[in-house]
Amino acid sequence: MQVSIKWLKDYIDFTETPEQLADKLTMAGIPVENILDPGEGLEKVVTGRIEKLEPHQNSDHLQICTMNVGLKENIIIVTGAQNVAEGQIVPVAMVGAHLPNGMKISKGKLRGVVSNGMLCSAQELKLDLEKLPPEQKTGIFILPSDTPVGIPAKEVLGLNDVVLEFELTANRADCFSVVGLVREIAAITGNKPHFPEIKVTEDDETKLGDIFSVEIADPDLCSRFSTRMLKNVKIGPSPEWMQQRLEGAGIRSINNVVDVTNFVMIELGHPMHAYDYDHIAGKKLIARRAVEGEELHTLDDTSRKAKGEMLVIADTEKAAGLAGIMGGFETEITDTTTTVVLESADFYGPCIRRTARACGLSSEASGRFERGIDSETTIKALDRAAQLLQEMGACTVCQGIVDVYPNPKQPAYVTFTTEQINKHLGTDIPKQTMIDIITSVGFEITKDENDEITVKVPSWRNDVSRMADISEEIARLYGFDKIASTLPSGASMQGSQSDKQTFIDKVKASLSAQGLCETISFALTNEATFDKLNVPKDDMLRQAIPIMNPLSDEYPLVRTTLLSSIFDNLSRNLARKNDNVAIFEVGTVFYPKALPVTELPNEVVKIAGAITGRRHAHIWNQPNDMVDFYDVKGIIEELFADLRVTRYTVEAGTHYAMHPGKTALFKKGRDVLATIGEVHPAVLANYGISKPVYIFELDAKTVMKYMAKDFKYKSLPKYPAMTRDLAMLVATDINSADIEKAMTKAAGQNLVQITLFDVYTGKQVEAGKKSLAFSLTFQSNDKTLTDAEVNTAIEKIVAKLQKDFDADLRA
Repeated sequence: MQVSIKWLKDYIDFTETPEQLADKLTMAGIPVENILDPGEGLEKVVTGRIEKLEPHQNSDHLQICTMNVGLKENIIIVTGAQNVAEGQIVPVAMVGAHLPNGMKISKGKLRGVVSNGMLCSAQELKLDLEKLPPEQKTGIFILPSDTPVGIPAKEVLGLNDVVLEFELTANRADCFSVVGLVREIAAITGNKPHFPEIKVTEDDETKLGDIFSVEIADPDLCSRFSTRMLKNVKIGPSPEWMQQRLEGAGIRSINNVVDVTNFVMIELGHPMHAYDYDHIAGKKLIARRAVEGEELHTLDDTSRKAKGEMLVIADTEKAAGLAGIMGGFETEITDTTTTVVLESADFYGPCIRRTARACGLSSEASGRFERGIDSETTIKALDRAAQLLQEMGACTVCQGIVDVYPNPKQPAYVTFTTEQINKHLGTDIPKQTMIDIITSVGFEITKDENDEITVKVPSWRNDVSRMADISEEIARLYGFDKIASTLPSGASMQGSQSDKQTFIDKVKASLSAQGLCETISFALTNEATFDKLNVPKDDMLRQAIPIMNPLSDEYPLVRTTLLSSIFDNLSRNLARKNDNVAIFEVGTVFYPKALPVTELPNEVVKIAGAITGRRHAHIWNQPNDMVDFYDVKGIIEELFADLRVTRYTVEAGTHYAMHPGKTALFKKGRDVLATIGEVHPAVLANYGISKPVYIFELDAKTVMKYMAKDFKYKSLPKYPAMTRDLAMLVATDINSADIEKAMTKAAGQNLVQITLFDVYTGKQVEAGKKSLAFSLTFQSNDKTLTDAEVNTAIEKIVAKLQKDFDADLRA
């Protein structure tokens, strides 16, 4: 909200400069965000009369003006303007002026004649061109002929004012008005306000109740609806002083009726609306919920389809406007309007906020209704508007007011003691000081016995309901700077990350270090995604929680698998010709305990990723290999090494989205740490992907369970290692992990490392067999091993492999 200093001084006298006043208001909890000077740049612009006008001898378009600017002697100004004449009063920028459009005025010579300033146009002064007649929009700006000479131009143009721009919090709805701000200034400065007396003369014989009625069909959305009628209305411009006050509030003048409703809204904080009585069907206004799909033709000449939760003001045939936001096109005030119905009501704030956002029509009025207005001000607002128009001679006022107020607002009371306030604030404020402070902003003392004080809360203070609110009022007006700063008492502790947060950070660091890019997605999905991923029809993953108000029809469910987000991001990248993709995501999936949801679902952190494309960058010194199953396997092995997860096994497995026979499980006992594999061809086809993709999926809680938590350090071996290679033929269905496990068990403690370095199937190997070659490393911490000791271990290993796997040793 913004308001001019002149408007504030209409109702209260103060000597503070705008800067001082802004500082005091801000310290009292009414923050001033900015101080605006509408006349900035006009400091050296004065009014001047053209005493003599003659053509320039050395130019066919320049003219020499002899100007009277209130000095002892006239000055000479050379101009190229063609719309000036002798005797006219114009704004003159003197030498040294820095105009609002950025132009600096200096003494200069034009075709041999010295020019001592410049005659100004409306554009150079940055005036509002919308308010000017066509002839004043271009050329030199001509002032009225009775304008005094030599006075500052900003006084003549009504720009000798200062505007305060407030950044008010939503709870201080009462300060979204000049009257509310004046109350605060009175409390801060100690000066008494002098509000205008609101008095209406009902000078028309027509009784409003005989020809017009009002109905509230939905009291939960409209608590009060009041109207007053004006007849013999004369539409025209509003007085200059009112236009200036509205302009200071950031509102453009339209006509006297509309300007008065806006003026009262800013003055009293109560939005109003004016209807053309002759266009109201049935001579009745109804506050009701909109009919679903009902057409609304609003003042911006736009047709809208209403929704059932919206509140409209309707006549007996149609909706005449969106309540609290914008009136209807058919009932707007025009130059032919002669009878006006003024509406002043109190609408339910959340409803107005939802409607304004849905229609994109936030306004000064809707902003006030959203924050809550004073129901008790509706009649006062009607009378004030009628009074202003009556004083302009623009109308006569009908007898009576139609006021529907089914559930009058009951006054609120708050009881407190000085001890409670002082204990709450950590102060020692005297009782009388508290009473003086609280009464200065409109609270009424109804009880003062035995140090217990009860106050009646003003109707406009919807934010005050308990002792803590009273203490805030006392603290801000007493002065926060007078309250000693103290540290809160109590035990303090150092903040730290949880184990889960630390684990996630380590996972992200490891995967990022391996060249994968992290993605972040909304935890939303849809039913079609389960079909794309080949999720079985009876799988629990399909029991996804539906969203009551989804952002779009595309994502109506909460995800149960992180792969849905991974595949969305993967397909989006591939569709944009980003052919080499390596991504991962750490996110939450949601498993409901039952559907429909009656309690919070289980939230499980998952880790998933996908790779496809080239293994290396596409440059001349790198091979053109594509990633394969062993790349994704290596990613998980490296991740587990960083997390210190050891002694796991890798075995074949199945997964709904992965290729049969190309899926592996990292296991620790019966727990599955990770699932990796090549994506099923059907899944690739469903996402329109034509190249192999390899994915992985982990459960964070399971992996955390097997992370090494206690570390034991030992010195490096002093004695050398010995390496032996062992090649064998085994059946193709035998897992190399099982062979490694058997070798470890047979060899004893000196076998420290087993590496599979060759796998071969081909012409030289009989059908149903495969050749495996292992490198075995032996080392002792106590001594140097002899060939005999290693040979003995090799013999045990060979015997074990022959017994368990029918292995044939190869030379």
